[in-house]
Amino acid sequence: MTKEKYLEDLKDIKEIMNKSTRFISLSGWSGVMAGSFALIGAYLAYVTVYNKQNYLSYKVAILDIDSIIQLILIAVGVIVLSFATGLYFTSRQAKKQNQLIWDRGAKLLLSNFMIPLVSGGILCLMLLIKGYIGFVAPFTLIFYGLALVNASKYTLSQIKSLGVLEIILGLIATHYIGYGLLFWALGFGLLHIIYGMLIQKQQAS
Repeated sequence: MTKEKYLEDLKDIKEIMNKSTRFISLSGWSGVMAGSFALIGAYLAYVTVYNKQNYLSYKVAILDIDSIIQLILIAVGVIVLSFATGLYFTSRQAKKQNQLIWDRGAKLLLSNFMIPLVSGGILCLMLLIKGYIGFVAPFTLIFYGLALVNASKYTLSQIKSLGVLEIILGLIATHYIGYGLLFWALGFGLLHIIYGMLIQKQQAS
């Protein structure tokens, strides 16, 4: 066996192993749609939190039980719509690449993504119920970023940098508590749309 043949075989083996542990069929359109839903959700949350206040005066966030329920419903709606559209576009992308949507790589991706995400979600729900609403937006960004970084080794490399940016935004938002919804819209909305378009452009080329 020649050296060139040996190196070529090693390359093929590495590629096979990489495909078996990495889910590379994430669609860029999934990110674009998730970002769009997040922006709509941020606007609805803003209206809910600052309902019936003068837009030209200082705003005080006061939540009653009805407002908390509305915020939870908005969050659930954004998550469900993002997941549904993400599943649709990712299924199409997987079909184009002749890859199974529920393979070993997808399972590793999901398990590593959900552990930090669920932990952060429970914590943020507790904070919301206790009335510490100022920390909810920063903490959701931080834990979401941690989830992306944790799962990035099983999917596209761009996901790690997106996660790092989400964490940075979340940390900055902890200093500017009153602007949590703005940072939330930037992180979950604008960044998702930008990264989704970059990934889609790369997949199309």
